[in-house]
Amino acid sequence: MNQDHIHKTTTLLIDGFENYILHFNELTSHAPEHFKKRDWASMKETHRKRLVLYKDQVFATRAKLIDLLGEKYASLDLWNASKANYSLSIQKRKDKELAETFFNSVVRKTFPLKGIKEKIMFVHEGYNACEIHPEEKLYFSYPAHWGLQKIIRTIVSDFDFDVPYMDKEADIQFLVKAIREVVLTRYEATENTTTQVLKSVFYRNKAAYLIGRTYIGGKWMPFIVPLLHGPKGIFIDTLIFDPKIMAHLFSFTRSYFMVNVEIPSQMVSFLNSVITHKQIHELYNAIGFNKHGKTEFYRDFLNHLKQSQDQFIVAQGIKGMVMTVFTLPSYNIVFKMIKDYFEPPKNMTRQEVKNKYKMVGLHDRVGRMADTHEFEGFHLPVDRIDANLMNELRNTVNSHLEFRERDLIIKHVYTERRMVPLNLYLDTCTLEEAKQAVEEYGDAIIQLAKANIFPGDMMTKNFGVTRQKRVVFYDYDEIEFLTDMNFRWKPKPESYEQIYAAEPWYEIKANDVFPEDFKRFMIGRIDIKDHFYQYHEKLFNPDYWISIQNRIKAGEWIHALPYPNHIRFRPEEEV
Repeated sequence: MNQDHIHKTTTLLIDGFENYILHFNELTSHAPEHFKKRDWASMKETHRKRLVLYKDQVFATRAKLIDLLGEKYASLDLWNASKANYSLSIQKRKDKELAETFFNSVVRKTFPLKGIKEKIMFVHEGYNACEIHPEEKLYFSYPAHWGLQKIIRTIVSDFDFDVPYMDKEADIQFLVKAIREVVLTRYEATENTTTQVLKSVFYRNKAAYLIGRTYIGGKWMPFIVPLLHGPKGIFIDTLIFDPKIMAHLFSFTRSYFMVNVEIPSQMVSFLNSVITHKQIHELYNAIGFNKHGKTEFYRDFLNHLKQSQDQFIVAQGIKGMVMTVFTLPSYNIVFKMIKDYFEPPKNMTRQEVKNKYKMVGLHDRVGRMADTHEFEGFHLPVDRIDANLMNELRNTVNSHLEFRERDLIIKHVYTERRMVPLNLYLDTCTLEEAKQAVEEYGDAIIQLAKANIFPGDMMTKNFGVTRQKRVVFYDYDEIEFLTDMNFRWKPKPESYEQIYAAEPWYEIKANDVFPEDFKRFMIGRIDIKDHFYQYHEKLFNPDYWISIQNRIKAGEWIHALPYPNHIRFRPEEEV
């Protein structure tokens, strides 16, 4: 093997990765300035640019390697030798796990649909493979003997946003009061009590978050402090101790944070001690390294396959017209494949469906749309596939299947968190649970609208219920930007012929929407219909939808808070 080719390949790969990290950090570094200036349009655009950065850099690196190597670019021997050389070159990096994933991404674009090749890829390495640096660089520490007032005042002063507070003293006392009520009524501070707050601020949308933990009562108690920047200045909005709310802040339904990360594995380790029921791949996603999150997910999936024996089956719920969906019962994920043919009235193309999923990936999901990972050449063991599922796959997505020895290779698939379809949930839950679910259902539609997303098909089968009983939209083939839709009142009939016409007697364009008709299909369960119609009465009013459109068209970014209003320190009108 030509050593010069190996050396140049390694150099190009490292240069490509470093260029990606350089631009990733540069874009991330803009978040504090956007927050300071309340420049929400730039915050949104910076986030979008960062999302497309990785793929662009992978393809740019691949193009350079093709120019350098010519036909040798597809040599397995070359990549095997380059992997060893690359591995030595990145050993001392603080982000070497990300560098390994970048290498894998370039390999995957070299050998499409051939699956994972352990000899030439980093398959089983883990997020904790990096050297951990002194923790004092990661967080501020505040000893208990300072007293609560001094600790809170020091925390507030340690995070200077270079913008005046609306009422700093009031914020400090809000925090002191909340800690006394929630923590000090249950635990007593001792000489071992200490508080740690990550030095990096987590920015997302219009908010900044401080993340910390206090060692008290023989255990770590995590907390999150959200700050907002309103017309009157910066203010602390609340103090979050509830682990369910904290988990939701890091949910698979939320956009990624903009946060300065020097050592990703160390940051993930700290977050894992705070957001305890989040998996490693979810935390990498949350801090913006979603491609490595995809790698960690795949590693977790491989480990689970080894430790389980159940079979892949067709997912529960009404079968879709566009997607074939299956799952492994013991694993909390569904696999979604675009069908070979779409049944009427669906008339879109496969590429149009992929574009919808891409649109969701680049959009603010406001806690109401599920994140997905896209895979090509995904391997499943044939003997783990249920016979009914195999028939379903052959009948609906046969062109995307390839059989090789004991493996089924799926040419293209999306993975997504498994949820209980809302229609099935409503069939079996109690009346009170159903009322809460349909309130959530309407809230989800409204919050999506405020994020400029119109779901299109709003039937309950296209929404899921999470473990925390939140309702999330997951069927993206008909989504559109809200501002592209034309919301109308239904014309009133003026003649006998119009009243009894079998078909609408008025012209209907492709983007026309009649909210008055939503009642016909939104809720089927009789005992909660009236509750839903009353609770979400505005959903059926075209003027309400038009008012949201007008706000968006005027340039307003309508912020959806990822925590309930009742825990906020101040009412909305005061800020």
